Amino acid sequence: MSARVALLAIGLSTVMASPIQVLGQADTTTAQGGIYDRPFIGSASGTSVGGYVEGNTNYFVEDGVTEGFSMELRRFNIFIFSSISRRVRFLSELEFEHGTEEIALETALVDFQINPYLTLRAGILLPPLGYHNQNHDSPKWEFVDRPLVSTDVIPSTLSEVGGGAYGSFNNADLTFTYDLYVTNGLADGVVDNGLGRTDIASGKSDEAFGEDNNGSPAVSGRLAARHRRLGEVGVSYYGGNYNSFRAEGEEVDERRWLSIAAVDAGGEVGPVRLRGEVARAKIDIPPGLTEVFGGTQWAGHLDAVATVWRPTISGYEEAVLNVALRVERIDYNVGTFSSTGDDIRDDVIALVPAVSFRPSSGTVFRINYRRHWTRDFVGNPTNRLGGWQLGFATYF
Repeated sequence: MSARVALLAIGLSTVMASPIQVLGQADTTTAQGGIYDRPFIGSASGTSVGGYVEGNTNYFVEDGVTEGFSMELRRFNIFIFSSISRRVRFLSELEFEHGTEEIALETALVDFQINPYLTLRAGILLPPLGYHNQNHDSPKWEFVDRPLVSTDVIPSTLSEVGGGAYGSFNNADLTFTYDLYVTNGLADGVVDNGLGRTDIASGKSDEAFGEDNNGSPAVSGRLAARHRRLGEVGVSYYGGNYNSFRAEGEEVDERRWLSIAAVDAGGEVGPVRLRGEVARAKIDIPPGLTEVFGGTQWAGHLDAVATVWRPTISGYEEAVLNVALRVERIDYNVGTFSSTGDDIRDDVIALVPAVSFRPSSGTVFRINYRRHWTRDFVGNPTNRLGGWQLGFATYF
């Protein structure tokens, strides 16, 4: 690999300019390095500012009914990076969704490198749960929407206050990485929400950035191995008590545990780049809500991307046209009815074919067609949804 596209690895003592990791190109970094794999980080000292913007259109039809055509500026994110000293780095990300409808501080962390195998991290960080949570920047993907597994089972983007350590080990063509963190964790909204089902994403709370709701932190970690030619595979775990079982030092409820285990992998098969993730969640449900609220959920997706054309455009020597397909499924309530033994349903199957054009690696224009098949709690087909999305995303 030439010096111009040198690998940026977390654990190196200097920060180097790095290419953007996208499914339209071969992988150049580990999942662990996703938050530093951005174009605005280009020097070993000083402070840099960057970000990305994402917009799209939507036209969906559900059971023959449509709300028509609409446009949205989905995200405008600002990054600030500073190499404070040779061993200390700071990184933050401020996210604006749908204009100013939602403003969130997604990351604000400090890394202190002890040696190439051990770096300490603290602040608002991204738990290393699966691949997507640490590599979710829209310009890296060929698809407008994030995978269902990465929004509904793994509640990406999941940001939490905490600290821990990470590191990497290199051996010839292999790189091994580890991450381990302790954070405030999710809250009561996992079950105490208005959706009528277990919803892990509703357990995210702004209050958790200032105080844990139960004084019992969550733990998360990921182990991964990446071969320079074959790709990367990782296993990860997240677990913690989510309910407010303690008030003024006294336990007022049973402790209810939530755990998520995930496996992710990415690589190439001939001209096709593959990226997939599977996650399974186990949630302790209060008595009386079992069966109606799912105590087990699982989901998975597989993305396949291939470059079909490299047009000759002056000033855009790396321009590519990609075709892609995402296959995904989610089951919000795994189990059977105690009265009949029949399977509980509440699931979705989705297909998303896509065409994308990248004038450069950090900019993408894309067309997606999204098709959903949904079944309700007892297994009846409830709706068929289909629609078109045209979108763009670019780093700046």
